[in-house]
Amino acid sequence: MDKEKDEIEQEKKRKNGQTKNENTILKKLFIGIGGFIVVLILIVIVLNSTKNFEYKGLKFNIEKMGNLIFYRTSIPIYTQTNESKELIADYNFYLRNDPRKLDAVPYEGNIELLRLVVINSTNELNCNGDGVIAIKNLADLYTVIGAKVIKDENASCDSQGRYMFLDIKPGETTNIEQTGPACYKIEINNCEILKGAEKFMIETFLKIRETGFEVIIDN
Repeated sequence: MDKEKDEIEQEKKRKNGQTKNENTILKKLFIGIGGFIVVLILIVIVLNSTKNFEYKGLKFNIEKMGNLIFYRTSIPIYTQTNESKELIADYNFYLRNDPRKLDAVPYEGNIELLRLVVINSTNELNCNGDGVIAIKNLADLYTVIGAKVIKDENASCDSQGRYMFLDIKPGETTNIEQTGPACYKIEINNCEILKGAEKFMIETFLKIRETGFEVIIDN
């Protein structure tokens, strides 16, 4: 009987030891899984943070299309109904240059948001199609915020500031300078017309944000 009792006790100890061992293994397994999940979450957060950033209060998303990288930002568009307004869409703009790096483009002036915008550019700034893209992006921006955009080779800076005048021409450096009440000279060096145009767009976005300007379409 004593032998059988000893065997029973030994079996209980063996099973208890096995159970503890299994519990230890499960505990380590759960800790490992938990650690993996935490690492995975951190990786997702880091990846998302590299795709989104703020520049002077403007939100940007980095998006890749084929071999091209774009920096997307947007302007909200509202509809007016009686005394209330409702968000109907975000108009997206896709820049080819990182706005943070466009700080390197010298800019002197203050953007004036007017209802008429004249954009003039010389033919030598076609720059393998970049010129067309740059002018279109500028025109789209001002059209979206409610301005009429035209090209008038006979136009010049209006001393009374009745319209915005953008004069885009070749220069020794790429820079932007305000030359009148609402007149801006955008000089382009080495076909950096996208940089010059997108720098002006960034300054316009900042002006819209600063003034609280809203795009509202009557319903």
